[in-house]
Order: sequence, then structure tokens, then C-alpha cells
Amino acid sequence: MRRISVIIFTLALIASSPYATAWGKQGHRISSQISEHYLSEDAKVLVESVLGVETLAEASTWPDYMRSNPSTFWQRQSMWLHFVTLPEDERKHNKNGDAISALKDFSEIIKDKNRSLEERQKALRFAVHIITDLHQPFHAGNGKDRGGNDVKLKFFGEDTNLHSIWDTKLIDHEKLSYTEWASWLQPKITAQQAKEWCVTDPMIWARESRALNEGLYPGRKSVKWQYIYKARPILRKRLMQGGVRLACYLNEVAKS
Repeated sequence: MRRISVIIFTLALIASSPYATAWGKQGHRISSQISEHYLSEDAKVLVESVLGVETLAEASTWPDYMRSNPSTFWQRQSMWLHFVTLPEDERKHNKNGDAISALKDFSEIIKDKNRSLEERQKALRFAVHIITDLHQPFHAGNGKDRGGNDVKLKFFGEDTNLHSIWDTKLIDHEKLSYTEWASWLQPKITAQQAKEWCVTDPMIWARESRALNEGLYPGRKSVKWQYIYKARPILRKRLMQGGVRLACYLNEVAKS
């Protein structure tokens, strides 16, 4: 009976959290795969020393997988670390932390060679996840609708919500593997774009996402091809930017 109560409590807690999901597996893997092209030699050494043969694409989805872990951290704390709330462009702090504060903490752990390998692996996997998450426009929410989770919609007739459309459905609609996505997008990134996008301040990424999502509310209850036409260029750019910036961030961590 107690086990059932714990499960019910956990499900209720997840459902009531501001954001119950993140970029879907594909979104994280696409950006992480792209990032491999922009890692410095020092960053490659750092990643290999912490993750071994595990790729960034593989590491990127680990924090979502670990949500099933029954520990207090994963059930009560980790869910707050995938997003940031920016009502009226001002960051809203909460006692549970958020993606930006968590990224700072995890970065310090990655750099600390006195930490255990297990701690550094957790920190690096979560950092990869957070950086890519912050490029999903609805992971910088307005504090009113749980990052679009409360905006109920039909996507080609299927019941869903705005957050889920951006997490997974727009990406999955293309019917591509994450390696196909990356192989199509990465060559389209010009040297000038890679240079301009190499920004390592997570607040800038979050503000970009927040500014974008204002124009992504469809204003109707059912979305199909017209919404995809509008969203696709933004989706592709954020996946590419997330890849470049993940590399730039890890390059900076490795240098320090």
C-alpha cells in the first residue's frame, strides 16, 4: 500500500511541475551530435576522461531516463533543473533552483578533479542536457502556462499541448533519425554563423528562447501544415545553435 502511495505522489508531483518534459530524445541527440564538430582538443580530452566511450549524444538523454530513479534528488529536485522562468524578461528564482543555476553548479563539479568520477559524469551529462534544453523555446517560460504545457491543442488531430509539440512532435514529424538530422543541419552552419553563435552565457540563450516563444502560440486549437511551415526554420536554427553552443561551453570549461 505504501509503495502505491509513493508512486501516486511521484506522478502527481511530476504532473504539477512547471515542465514535465524536455527536448525529446531526438532534440537532445541532434544538438549533441552537431556539437562534436566544434569541440576543441582540450574539450575532447575532458569529455573522454569523464565519459569514456560514451558520446555526448548518448549522455544527453540520461537526466530524463534517471527521472525513474526513486531517490529524493531525482523525484523532487531534478525536475526543476530543465527550465527557467522569465516573466517580463526578468528571471524568476525559486528555492528549487533552475536550469541556469544548475548549469553553473554542474560546471564547477566537472572541473573539480577531486570529485569522484561518478559525480563528474552526472554533472557533465546534466550540463549537456541543460544546454540543449535551453534552446527549446518553451523551456524559458512566461510563468503563466507551465511553458506551454497548459495550452491544449490538436496536432494533426492528436490531443497534445504546445510544449509537447516543440519537444517532440515537430522533430518526429520529419521521420528522420538523429544522425540524419545532424548530417543535414551541421553542413548548413556557416563559419560566420558558428562564430556569431558561440555565446556561452546561458541567460542569453534563455532570453532568446523567451523572445521566440511569444510568437509561437498558434491562436487556434488545431495545428497542421501551416504551423509546421512557420515553426520549421526556428526549430532547425535552435537545434543548430544548441549544438554550436554546447561545444563552445565545453571548450570554455575545458580551458578553465
